[in-house]
Formats: sequence, structure tokens, C-alpha cells
Amino acid sequence: MHGGRYGRGMATLPGALMWDRLDTVGAEHTLYDVRAGFYARGTQIAVDPIPYTARYELQTDESWATTRLDVSTEGAGWARTLRLELAAGRWRATTGEQGNLDAALTASGHAGAGLPGTEDPDLLFGAFDMDLTGSPLTNTLPIRRTGLLAAEPGVAHRISVAWVLLPSLEVVQADQIYTAAGPGLVRFANETFSADIEVDDDGFVRHYPGLARRA
Repeated sequence: MHGGRYGRGMATLPGALMWDRLDTVGAEHTLYDVRAGFYARGTQIAVDPIPYTARYELQTDESWATTRLDVSTEGAGWARTLRLELAAGRWRATTGEQGNLDAALTASGHAGAGLPGTEDPDLLFGAFDMDLTGSPLTNTLPIRRTGLLAAEPGVAHRISVAWVLLPSLEVVQADQIYTAAGPGLVRFANETFSADIEVDDDGFVRHYPGLARRA
């Protein structure tokens, strides 16, 4: 990863979280710091659609709006990288690829993947949050940015996110709704799915039904 870009190098970080996946065999571990915006670096492993490892590093400003994201994924015979960076209000995507992810997917009976990144970063205009496939950490970003922890039940925020698909690292714009649902609960919804997510006092996920549970 690119720790030096964030001014953290390999400095130790004060917070740590880990989740077990519920939808597949896998887990996520992240280290984080909230002293100057939110900074996190972590690792996700999963076997669906094929075994892969994802490593990420992200930074927000003090309002919890994401400003940078680096992600790399790798598996047998392939590797991909993605950098999303906000500059002058516009997202810029930089990608890399080695090997052949499509071949690995089709050999396992899955459809091929699209290219990493996005052909039109302007579609992400107004997206202040990242959503990594299968990552409960990234649910915290809009929860904190919109102030839902202190909101009355029923208060809802419709947001636009940059949805990073794993393991392909394709980036698509997605609309999501986050709603305060009572103490320690936030309802997540998109066009096809909804779930009541249990969070702690800092907005980190304890239990995301069907996706992950804090270890």
C-alpha cells in the first residue's frame, strides 16, 4: 500500500477492529486513527467469488468526507490496484492490473470482471463516501458524516457513494439511504435491500445482518 502518501508511514495506530463475514468465508481487520479526520488501513479476505485478499487505506477530512482511497486486490495469477483521490471537488481514478482476473473467474464458473476504476469519474460528483464490497468499516463513514448517532429516530439521509466492487475494483455510483433507527441502530437501504445495522457509540458496526459480525 501507499502509507507514505498519507503522512502516516508505518506508524502505529491506536484503534483496531475485526469482523467475521456472515455471507461467505472471510474476515476483515482494520487499524484506525480519529485524531486528524479518520484514517484507516486494513485487510479483507474472502472466498467469494474466488479467493482473494484486499488491502485498503483511506483518509477523510474532519467532517468524515472521504478524500483518498487506495485499494489493492490479489489472488492466484492476478493483481489489481485502485487509487481514488479528490482534487478540486472531482474524483480522479488511477488503476493498475497484472495477470488475468477474468481467466481466474471464468475458470471458477463466474462471469468475467470489468476493468478497475471508472471510465467517467464525473459520475462520482457529490459522492462523499466510499463503499467497499463486504466491508462493514465503510458503513461508518456516512453514519459519522451525517451525524446519525445523535439524530432522532426516523431522520434519514439519501447519499451518493462510490461503490468499489471487490475483487474487480470496478467503481460505480450508487444511491443509498441511512436512517436513524433508535439507540445503537441504523437502517441501511438501497434499491433492492435493507438491513438494521447495530453500531457502537462511535458508529462502528457491531452486527450487520447477513454480512458481518464484530469478532
